[in-house]
Amino acid sequence: MNSEPFAMEARRAPPPPATPARPAVDALASSFSTSYAGVLAFIAVVHEGSFAKAAERLGIGRSAVSRSVQKLETQLDTRLFLRTTRSTSLTSEGELFYANCKPGVERIVQSVEEMRELRCGIPRGQLRLHATVDFGRKVVAPLLRGFHASYPDITLDLGLDDSPVDFIADRIDVSFRNGRMDDSELVARQLIPMQMLVCASPGYARAHGLPQSIDELEQHRCVNLRLASGRIYEWEFKQNGLVRKVQARAAHSFNDADLVLQAVLDGEGVAQMAGYQVCEHLRAGRLVACLSQHAPDDRGHFICYLSRHQLPARIRVFIDYMTPRIRALDLHCLTSFNAPAP
Repeated sequence: MNSEPFAMEARRAPPPPATPARPAVDALASSFSTSYAGVLAFIAVVHEGSFAKAAERLGIGRSAVSRSVQKLETQLDTRLFLRTTRSTSLTSEGELFYANCKPGVERIVQSVEEMRELRCGIPRGQLRLHATVDFGRKVVAPLLRGFHASYPDITLDLGLDDSPVDFIADRIDVSFRNGRMDDSELVARQLIPMQMLVCASPGYARAHGLPQSIDELEQHRCVNLRLASGRIYEWEFKQNGLVRKVQARAAHSFNDADLVLQAVLDGEGVAQMAGYQVCEHLRAGRLVACLSQHAPDDRGHFICYLSRHQLPARIRVFIDYMTPRIRALDLHCLTSFNAPAP
């Protein structure tokens, strides 16, 4: 029988599967495999001079300290202590290990203490704040001098921007927001209701009258606000329990709330503005308000932050300082300045 075909088949047979290569040892995983509890126990024994005193310092039993150190010695395959019934001393290897571990452990302890001080100690550090432009300029900024006088170790960084802010990307500690809050990831504490009032100057009211219904706005010169997004702000009202939005016909449009206010003060038309912007002018008689019976009642000015728990002291004292002072500014003017019907 010819054996050549069998020899050829043997030559063509696939090689046996290769033995899987052992995964490379990850240095980080390897270092974590060494017992951190063992390292702490080891450092405590060196500092205190005995296993018994180390156990007292750590608040655990002497046997637990001994087991942790023994496990560490097994993992390192090295004897760290020379132990007798009367004394405990480091081996040469133990002295080397201690010299290498001590700076790292001291830095960890220091970091823990600094974090505890940030929460419970004297408030200090940088506080990054965000607010919408007009509310930040008129309400938030004037209060910062008093806050800094009370907490001189806190440095303040206030950014004014009408665009939405990303707490994580922008590293914001506290943000002041207006309108309705629908971000479930934030803690939002309402400071005051956001009252939206349709206002005009007395001169405009004498010359053109004031709208007595939402539909009458079409007969008036309106001053609009262009939002940071580029779109025109829609006036909002509450009618028969429902929200009604109106795109007012504009005589002028501005992308700055102060310019809208100034145009209304100058008699250029009517505008819907937030109560904090106009209260002072209403009290002084420089503006008159109308349509307050249709003012929306589901808006607010909020102070916002990321977590209710474990707040650094600098954030906690800032919230506690600003909240009562903003509420005390007497910015509630919705019911006091509704213009009477002609």
